[in-house]
Amino acid sequence: MSGIRIGVRPAETVIPAFNIPYLPMMEPIVAALRETDSFGLIAVARLEWIKFGAQSSRAVFEEYQRVKDERFTRLHLDHVPVIDEDNVRVDFEADIREAIDLGFQSVMVDGSRLPLDENIQATRRIVAIAHARGISVEGELGAVLGHEAGPLPPYEDLFATGKGFTSPEEAKRFVVETEVDWLSVAVGSVHGPLMQHIQKVEAKLDLAHLQRIHEATRIPLVLHGGSGIKKEYILGATRRGIAKINIGTVLRKAYQNAIPISMAAAQQAVHDATVLVLTKELDLQGSRQLVHLDDSESSPT
Repeated sequence: MSGIRIGVRPAETVIPAFNIPYLPMMEPIVAALRETDSFGLIAVARLEWIKFGAQSSRAVFEEYQRVKDERFTRLHLDHVPVIDEDNVRVDFEADIREAIDLGFQSVMVDGSRLPLDENIQATRRIVAIAHARGISVEGELGAVLGHEAGPLPPYEDLFATGKGFTSPEEAKRFVVETEVDWLSVAVGSVHGPLMQHIQKVEAKLDLAHLQRIHEATRIPLVLHGGSGIKKEYILGATRRGIAKINIGTVLRKAYQNAIPISMAAAQQAVHDATVLVLTKELDLQGSRQLVHLDDSESSPT
């Protein structure tokens, strides 16, 4: 299976990536994309098979083969960290090689907990491996918080100080030296909490800072922690380089809240939440027409 290059017309649409911490969530998400004529990525991060119910990259790939409709979606390997949320070193290259060999169509290496030089080195390694197979690569620079052990500092303090925000100057160097295809940036969003009972922070985005990163890099930018951000910020972000947005918490909560009732109820809840995100929160109904897919064997540009 070849890799993909995905393009969007600037400021017209954004590609949502729906994270799958539990395998039964995948089928209703694909159905929602089909019903709304929208394009989105099915995504799984290492965290989701280590700490949730996604089981493994192989299990995700096999479930994707069962339910996929590639008029509307592709399969993406989300965060594979070099250092994980528990501050443990990960054999990230082995995890990513396995996903590529299975047939994942794009991958992400997350070296954001490393010093800049080490992040560049690790990302460049994965880019060389993936591009040789025609696979697009997402990297990350900056600290999108939310998965670390212990409580977050007050969000307003974090936002006001720009703590962890991606540096435009470092982003420019990172993109040039790694040749990465997509760059995940930190401009105010946070990941959803891992514990079900903890409420996610309602985050804001520093759009002026995002504009500076966009001007410095000129490649597609990615927003992680996209659940719950006000629509005005999302629309502003798509005009400033954000071409992909990760949605996880709102769908995971829908599944977890309904699964005590039944599997059917949980899948219906995921379906309904996905439709709401696509049609109301992101205005993406019909977006499949704006997404350009290249399934050739050539390396991404």
